[in-house]
Amino acid sequence: MMARAFSKILVANRGEIAVRVMRTARALGYRSVAVASEADRDALHARFADETVEIGPPPAAQSYLVVERILEAASRTGADAIHPGYGFLSENADFAEAVIAAGLVWIGPTPASIRMMGDKASSKRLMLERGVPCIPGYQGHDQDHETLMQEAERIGRPLMVKASAGGGGKGMRLVHEGEAVAEAIAAARSEARSSFGSDHLILERAVVNARHVEIQVFGDGHGNILHLGERDCSVQRRHQKVIEEAPSPAVDAALRERMGQAAVAAARAVEYVGAGTVEFLLAADGAFYFLEMNTRLQVEHPVTESITGLDLVAWQLRVAAGEPLPISQDEVRLAGAAIEVRLYAESPAAGFLPRTGRIERLRLPQGEGIRVDHGLREGMEIGASYDPMLAKVVAYGATRDEALRRLARALEDCFIAGCETNRAFLITCLQDPVFASGAATTAFIGERFGDAGVEEPPTPPELVALAALLLGGQGRGWASTGARKAQVILREGDTRTAVDVQSSAEGSTVTLPGGQAFRINIVARDGCDLRFRCDGVERTCRHAMVGRDLHLSSAVGDHVFTNDTLAGAGGGETERKSSSRAPMSGVVQAVLVSEGDTVSRGQPMAILEAMKMEHRIAAPRDGVVSRVHVTAGDQVATRALLVELADE
Repeated sequence: MMARAFSKILVANRGEIAVRVMRTARALGYRSVAVASEADRDALHARFADETVEIGPPPAAQSYLVVERILEAASRTGADAIHPGYGFLSENADFAEAVIAAGLVWIGPTPASIRMMGDKASSKRLMLERGVPCIPGYQGHDQDHETLMQEAERIGRPLMVKASAGGGGKGMRLVHEGEAVAEAIAAARSEARSSFGSDHLILERAVVNARHVEIQVFGDGHGNILHLGERDCSVQRRHQKVIEEAPSPAVDAALRERMGQAAVAAARAVEYVGAGTVEFLLAADGAFYFLEMNTRLQVEHPVTESITGLDLVAWQLRVAAGEPLPISQDEVRLAGAAIEVRLYAESPAAGFLPRTGRIERLRLPQGEGIRVDHGLREGMEIGASYDPMLAKVVAYGATRDEALRRLARALEDCFIAGCETNRAFLITCLQDPVFASGAATTAFIGERFGDAGVEEPPTPPELVALAALLLGGQGRGWASTGARKAQVILREGDTRTAVDVQSSAEGSTVTLPGGQAFRINIVARDGCDLRFRCDGVERTCRHAMVGRDLHLSSAVGDHVFTNDTLAGAGGGETERKSSSRAPMSGVVQAVLVSEGDTVSRGQPMAILEAMKMEHRIAAPRDGVVSRVHVTAGDQVATRALLVELADE
């Protein structure tokens, strides 16, 4: 690959990775160009760049994935290099070839390397030839249904069905029972075709209770290839990573050397140039197996940067300019520990369904050893067109325990009002004894929390009392004649609670159903921080009013309260859910029920495609389908009514 000097870099991506690349580019003296869809014209990455070009409507297929528009933006701004970030076109060999053909510098591996490693079937065949250990399975060209079923029977269970193209957990199904194989193959084909334009599958024997351990590799145009240690990415849900760390608690120096050598051998097999990641499954007995190679920078690269002290984007830019790697394998030093969590716009209690919304208030953590990569700003709309990841929060420490404490505290200090997130769930994961001990495998979330969703803990009563005080009008319930009482009906989700608030010049007493009473006062407010005294103990939480909704956030969770007093009583009651609504904007892929059908709680009633994934919309309770409001192919907005239920 020919390299030459460049001065202006177009980042063909959005969000946090676009901002992250631009920061390093700016530090090294390069100018940057952003591309933005109509939905992103005011996004942080669009404002951070030196120049920005709008490239089309919100759907990625009409903007960020349109090669011609990316190249036109480079031409209009005089950009002479393109960095693809990750996702979108980053592993598209045709795009890389188009960039090079246009006379621009491609900041990434050669198109040939991308193409060879971009297909799981062909890359696995190549790795077997080079002696890199691989999971037993089937990666043949014959994709006939009968052939796949026969191969599945030969391999046995548990079985992993995978899309040969792409990644990110799309087109993947884990099968434990033989009768589920055909359904898994059909579902994986459908999702793979929708996500990658190819329904080619591979089959592998699932490695039970394994760890997902990957090796960061780097190559230059002078034949040098080295590795920068491993990352443990075992904590996943739906095959998408949630928590990543370096080094892995399960890898010692000897195993790191063996895995590193295998990763470098994989990279040499395709004459790799630039940043790449070789992913392995690490079995409980210490055996490891090649999964795939990601021919790009990884989402989780900050943990490697934290323990090596290196800037991997800076290395990418220098290698693209023709420079050799600045150090040799013997000079790589790993120190301390780093852990990263992915902050998603999603509802863990609703099966981790993505959420949309508008960021009304935003506070991201800071402090010693804390790094936050994000593309967020207040007023930003979180839509259904893109991946639901909002930010990456990273903590570094001299030891794993120190990094763990810092990260949990950083998440406690994080506040995003207006869009539901997995913040509280991440804290729960970090504090779980299995993860804290370093024993988490890829089965961690499923075993500890289940696949259907995470049950929300009850709202702390002191926060209910605080909400009643704030929404009931602190200080307005008393006069010179003495204390006054008022009843406030709080709504949180589908639950209404009747709370008595008695205020006087000396303070307020809030009484919850059942007679539990709190003496509570507001001590101080500073932006979104609120200090309050409850029964003699001062505490801090984050708060914001968004319309009629009060958002309260603490170490235990995020809560949204509304003063529902004018709607009437109903204290302590939970409304009976009689309908299913779209959790986000998307396209109805299938309707699975008809009017008159009897359904049970949790039974899938429709499939909605949004945020690049298929989501099953489940019945909220037992009942009979009284009305179906949508058909397959309908485009629906957030909260659109899909199916109504009646009692049996």
